[in-house]
Amino acid sequence: MTTVETAPVDIEAIELSKKFNAHRYVTPGHEGWPRVATPGAPNKYLMVSADCHVSEPPNLWVERIDEKYRHRLSRIEVDANGVKWSVVEGYKPSKIRDLRMQGEDKERAEVGKSDPENRLKDHARDGIDAEIIFPNRGLQMWATPDPVFANAQCRVYNDWAWEVFGDYYDRMSPLACVATGDMQGAIDEITRTAKLGFRGFSLPCKPTWGPGTPDDINYNNPEYDRLWAAIQDTGLPFTFHVSTGKDPRGTKGNGGAIINYVIHSLAPTAEPIVTICSSGVLDRFPGLKFGSIEAGIGWVPWMLRAMDEAYEHHHFWAFPKLKMLPSEYFKQHCFASFQEDPPGVDLMRSYDLSANFLWANDYPHHEGSWPHSAQAIERTMGHLSDDERANILGLNAAKVFGFDIEKLKAYRG
Repeated sequence: MTTVETAPVDIEAIELSKKFNAHRYVTPGHEGWPRVATPGAPNKYLMVSADCHVSEPPNLWVERIDEKYRHRLSRIEVDANGVKWSVVEGYKPSKIRDLRMQGEDKERAEVGKSDPENRLKDHARDGIDAEIIFPNRGLQMWATPDPVFANAQCRVYNDWAWEVFGDYYDRMSPLACVATGDMQGAIDEITRTAKLGFRGFSLPCKPTWGPGTPDDINYNNPEYDRLWAAIQDTGLPFTFHVSTGKDPRGTKGNGGAIINYVIHSLAPTAEPIVTICSSGVLDRFPGLKFGSIEAGIGWVPWMLRAMDEAYEHHHFWAFPKLKMLPSEYFKQHCFASFQEDPPGVDLMRSYDLSANFLWANDYPHHEGSWPHSAQAIERTMGHLSDDERANILGLNAAKVFGFDIEKLKAYRG
């Protein structure tokens, strides 16, 4: 007789998963909506998730990067006490914890792989017609003070992403990753990936990795005009994803998970937006289109007012003098993605931002809404008009990233 050993059932983790995921099922419904977010419904909105992630093969960079960089790649080390540590060049080493995920939490941790057909099934389950894809493990590519090394990693990722998703690019579109601290390398990669057919670019929130000093070159420096000219020539948008400017784990101890998420991951994503909108870049390069990804939208109305207040009330310090208010540059050139952000949605109409916000389900991350996006949308968007919902759920992203709307509708069959 053969005995088959099975992993023990973690009852406590299962109950925690049920407790903390219960809110995902709450919905007031969609009574009176001309169109809905329900997967498979004949009157479903076109839904483009402006922020999804792909779990790259763990050996991707080891197998493909130039050998001279191999010893510097992120890795797992085991200390003398048998404790495992994640070692990344630009981060402090962090202890790898045995997270007891069960239920929905475990499911989200196990999906998001790079098999396009399985991703399409997952998206159909959540009502998604198309996605913009960002790295997962690859968000660490920028976590180094050496931008040439960062760009070497970006090239590996970009080549792999096009190999995997190139044949599906009308629905599943990774953006080309670029390390902007390496100016010429960044320009070369922008030109190369635009010719391949990428829909846009993912840039780090700061060219120089780390907390930053006044001496660090930043996107307001005229030296970056070469980069902006190269991007403008492609006609493609660019993005700034959370956690790509500095180590997002700046706080240890009690409350660290919350503090790090809000302060060290989300909040710094506003910096490049303010930097470009307030420094005259858009007067010189009026064809640029760019935005923040995964940082939410509740901060945007505050930021618009704060920028204008600083420009008007501190006009004696403000340089250069701009052709418009900073908030007007944002409205003409910028976008911001969010998952479930009631304050931002509530303020959208009063600040005339319905053309600037892009919804995303952040598949498969835990802060996202997959696979319960319909309920999340019903909880937060019931007071919006049908056109407002249609714009932020899909039409805005389709316009920004150049999706063929009719082709996407045709895929529904």
